[in-house]
Amino acid sequence: MLKFFILCTLAVASRAEIAEEDDVLVLKKSNFDEALKAHPDILVEFYAPWCGHCKALAPEYAKAAGMLKTEGSAIRLAKVDATEETELAQEFGVRGYPTIKFFKGGDKESPKEYSAGRQADDFINWLKKRTGPAVATLADVTAAQTLIADHEVVVIGFFKNVESAGAQAFEKAAEAVEDIPFGITSDDAVFTKFEVSQDGVVLFKKFDEGRNTFDGDLTKKESLLSFVKANQLPLVIEFTEQTAPKIFGGEIKSHILMFLPKSASDFQDKMDQFKKAAESFKGQILFIFIDSNLDDNQRILDFFGLKKEECPAIRLITLEDEMTKYKPESTAITAEEIVAFCTQFTEGKLKPHLMSQEIPEDWDKNPVKVLVGKNFEDVAFDSKKNVFVEFYAPWCGHCKQLNPIWEKLGEKYKDSADIIVAKMDSTANEIDAVKVHSFPTLKFFPAGEERKVIDYNGERTLEGLTKFLESGGKEGGAPAGDDDEDDEDEDDDFDAEDLDDLEEGQDEDSDGEENRHIEL
Repeated sequence: MLKFFILCTLAVASRAEIAEEDDVLVLKKSNFDEALKAHPDILVEFYAPWCGHCKALAPEYAKAAGMLKTEGSAIRLAKVDATEETELAQEFGVRGYPTIKFFKGGDKESPKEYSAGRQADDFINWLKKRTGPAVATLADVTAAQTLIADHEVVVIGFFKNVESAGAQAFEKAAEAVEDIPFGITSDDAVFTKFEVSQDGVVLFKKFDEGRNTFDGDLTKKESLLSFVKANQLPLVIEFTEQTAPKIFGGEIKSHILMFLPKSASDFQDKMDQFKKAAESFKGQILFIFIDSNLDDNQRILDFFGLKKEECPAIRLITLEDEMTKYKPESTAITAEEIVAFCTQFTEGKLKPHLMSQEIPEDWDKNPVKVLVGKNFEDVAFDSKKNVFVEFYAPWCGHCKQLNPIWEKLGEKYKDSADIIVAKMDSTANEIDAVKVHSFPTLKFFPAGEERKVIDYNGERTLEGLTKFLESGGKEGGAPAGDDDEDDEDEDDDFDAEDLDDLEEGQDEDSDGEENRHIEL
């Protein structure tokens, strides 16, 4: 009997070791498995105490944890200090901070990466979609009102027969949307309350028009999804750390940005003009406002080659496989000018805007020549020269490691009659001939009239780079565009998946360096 009592006491003590901070469970290697047994559905944030994103996330994460706990949900939120619990971080493949993973049903082997926004509602909606039915049944007016009151955006299906083809398509659409709650009702009182006279779908939101009514074919899931996509975000959304995941994680990949200080005397007038123009492009182009006076937004201005004193300004960018920027000819910010600019874009009549720094006076004075957009064509495609170029970013850790080796390479060939070693800051200069997706990117432009481009995929050593040049781009080279899938030394990717990291305090690598998967 005593032995049984001791075992029970130890079991209780073991569970008591799972401490909480602001309703968030504090997990360690010693209690992780116990936490999964006690709370089979658990969202875990792997963080670093010094990480800016983690600090910004903490209040909303704690708010979500408290809301779930208050309503008696079995879902719990937890956190792991990955700088202390390095074994856990390694086990679950944590490479940057914060990393958030959902463990469902106590399954430790295949947790799902959290993929929605970073506000309390986002966490709760995402989790409920994964642990409960995709559609909540709204039995009465109170249930419908509560759903609408509790969320920024909700979608309600009004169907007299919840087994109808329209209701089934509605449920399938709900399953495909991760971060918005869906409800369904057949109650006459709910129809009357919300002035719905026949089967239909209504999106309720706490901004802009307040509600949108679907007017397409109720049996077409894709049409329903397009309707939700077009109306779930405000006509104009401000870029912040909280909204960035919604902006860049959405399906609309064409974004028009207005850079404007909130302190400007005509701020509201310009915002009204911008919003008026947005009405014509719902579901096609996302209209985004960026406060150009905020220091946190400086990197985004830099990305577009803008200075604070040049704002207000308008730019447009596409975030497909190739990020392409566009600049309006007019600097006027009126609804008419913006509509005309966007119409030209949708009709394919705009030419990309390519940034370039001015050519430095001493660009060719040092062993490593300095290229910018304005002199790249003349130097790289000189038919009598073999030109080896490093495309770099000033903040890139891999570029900084390569720099002394690249300088030695330039020194080695500084007196060559036909070899040029050069570099170009690709965050400030853009060219049609080369699309840079990661840093550093090394490309060789051999002499001749063919305008060939050869990617360097060899070792980043002086010996490897030298062999490549001496072989005319054959040893360690590959035709431009070929991926080197065996390269274990991953570069700092620059792609449309990560543009929000341009905001100050971007997600950071587990070794303390910035995680430069840029998401602009």
